[in-house]
Amino acid sequence: MKELSESRVLIVDDVKTNIDILVQALRDEYKLSVAVDGASALRAIEKTPPDLVLLDIVMPGIDGYEVCRQLRAQEATRELPVMFLSALEDVKDKTKGFEVGGNDYLTKPFEVLEVKARVRSLLKAKAYADAVREAMARDLRIAREIQMGILPADLSRATKGSGLDVHAVIEPAREVGGDLYEVLRAADDRVVVALGDVSGKGIPASLFMAVAVTVLRTLARQISEPDEILRRLNDELAEQNPRGMFVTLQCLVFDLTKRTVSVAGAGHHQMAVVSPGQPPRLACASTGRPAGLMPFNPIERETLPLTPGDTFVLFSDGVSEAMNNDDGFYGEERLLEVLASSGDEAPAEIARRVLADVRAFAAGAKQSDDITVVAARYTPPVA
Repeated sequence: MKELSESRVLIVDDVKTNIDILVQALRDEYKLSVAVDGASALRAIEKTPPDLVLLDIVMPGIDGYEVCRQLRAQEATRELPVMFLSALEDVKDKTKGFEVGGNDYLTKPFEVLEVKARVRSLLKAKAYADAVREAMARDLRIAREIQMGILPADLSRATKGSGLDVHAVIEPAREVGGDLYEVLRAADDRVVVALGDVSGKGIPASLFMAVAVTVLRTLARQISEPDEILRRLNDELAEQNPRGMFVTLQCLVFDLTKRTVSVAGAGHHQMAVVSPGQPPRLACASTGRPAGLMPFNPIERETLPLTPGDTFVLFSDGVSEAMNNDDGFYGEERLLEVLASSGDEAPAEIARRVLADVRAFAAGAKQSDDITVVAARYTPPVA
């Protein structure tokens, strides 16, 4: 936990006498900085965030209430402790101070010993909260490493000699997420490619994702048809699911001998298909419900011929439902436009291009969902 002597306190007051008293009282215990009005206080906080703000209310320009209100409106300073030090002693003034987000309120003239005690209390609380957040962030980083380790890393091992080139990108909205993908060489002549999106986010979704991908991997080795894989996966997840979580999935099974791809979906949207000489299109809508909700799930499959150069692009809701600052959705039409402009780019470039375009569309808006893209292209090996 951070030493309190390393804490920085920002004193904001337009009266020099008040500043002098506070500096004299606190300078031997903490690092201090000073601002004489609200505007300069906000600039100082943006440049060098303090650990505590001692804030006067009645000042020229921006008053203390507005300073606190603006601090609470910004994610970076939402939890920054603020103690009002003001000559306003009416109950309604104090109430307003707490309503705009103040942590404490002390009226002038104040007792130095009381100021010191309250400052120390607020700084100790912040140091403890920071330590807890750091520990949680560390645990989440480890959880993310474990989660990413569950997903297949070297996709070329599963596709070697198959004529398939598969690439995946995944970007969780939080440290851990619920999206998953699988690329598995289930037999010499069979490759399974799947993408899923678990309900919810964070640690619960990541745990359910780990279970789903583990069961999916086991079933894909045993079963040759994607609809049966998903039906069995549904039953396994529904059997013990006290939280009522679910996962939408799209599963492709490439039969290299027959040169076909069988597709089945459980509550997932269509995939995009790019065939040589044709515009990109959406294909193979899901026939079943999301997996895990209830035992019986009427999933059907669709089988397509494999044409050399065919590219199949699977994606999660984090692509089609990505939002920009105007609350507009990225949408599937924009995705098809990006795929149309990709030309003969390899699956790795296609996946990265889609991810980059989603980011450009969002233009800095907060990512609300995990983003996953899997692109698979079939080019039959030369005999």
